[in-house]
Amino acid sequence: MKQVDGQKLLESFGDAMKDVRGRMTPDAPMDRVTWFHAGGLAELMFQPHDVDDLVTFLKGLPDDVPLTVVGVGSNLLVRDGGIRGVVVRLSAKGFGDVELAGENRIKAGAICPDKNLSAMALDNGIGGFAFYYGIPGSIGGALRMNAGANGGDTSERLIEAHAVDRKGNIHVLSKAEMGYAYRHSSAPEGLIFTHGVFEGYADDKAKIRQEMDAVRHHRETVQPVREKTGGSTFKNPEGHSAWVLIDEAGCRGVLNGGAQMSPLHCNFMINTGQATAHDLEYLGEMVRARVFEHSGIKLEWEIKRLGNFMPGLEIKPFLGVTTE
Repeated sequence: MKQVDGQKLLESFGDAMKDVRGRMTPDAPMDRVTWFHAGGLAELMFQPHDVDDLVTFLKGLPDDVPLTVVGVGSNLLVRDGGIRGVVVRLSAKGFGDVELAGENRIKAGAICPDKNLSAMALDNGIGGFAFYYGIPGSIGGALRMNAGANGGDTSERLIEAHAVDRKGNIHVLSKAEMGYAYRHSSAPEGLIFTHGVFEGYADDKAKIRQEMDAVRHHRETVQPVREKTGGSTFKNPEGHSAWVLIDEAGCRGVLNGGAQMSPLHCNFMINTGQATAHDLEYLGEMVRARVFEHSGIKLEWEIKRLGNFMPGLEIKPFLGVTTE
């Protein structure tokens, strides 16, 4: 059943978008965007040509049209009922560059893969970025959620983040203004990050290469990197490892339809073939419920879930288990 009508929304803009140069796609299938390969339609997807084009679009966007921003889709689950309004997906051509920005400084666009920032640092003998080599995402997501791995995180390296708000105004935020905590930023939700400026330190290239090789080896041996997955499903609770709690609750390898908690790393949820977004989210909430029943600990989602449930297929947190 069709849940959105993007052509109607596009036509409603009239001449407000006549100067926009980017691509607008009605009824865009989000299963082609997310690494889970599941989910419904975006009512209208907009891919801006560059920052100026994004500003032009936002200045013309009516206030009552919902706006959602997605990156490369690596840590994203879109529900089967789709996403209402406009989904902004930044293009690699306009927002994927990475370049030097001063001594031991690197500027990276929001769609620049985290590993490309790490590779740029290696090429220029800049230490402190090896951890990014093991994160399967992009810089925009890293800025938003303080992405980290292998003992490092974004907050350690960020100098400033550049963003555009819903009205098309440009903002430059310092690291302090980002309000970083573990896998969290308190920056306003409505901001669309366009790029960040990061700083490392001079280091030996051979040493950096060894660090990156260690990160890659760890990831390839303990994570299901060749599966349809969204990375870590749940955040690590303070003083605990999410995968240990999941394992102890008997959820390693557990299945729901086409969705499974990976037998290799049980904090990774995978699409084994034809999983729906409902299969995946239901599995996640089932795991949360079992972990709570076993340990009394409430796991928090690290994967971002967006959009609407299909009618009659709503999923309650913890599947409705009382957690108070």
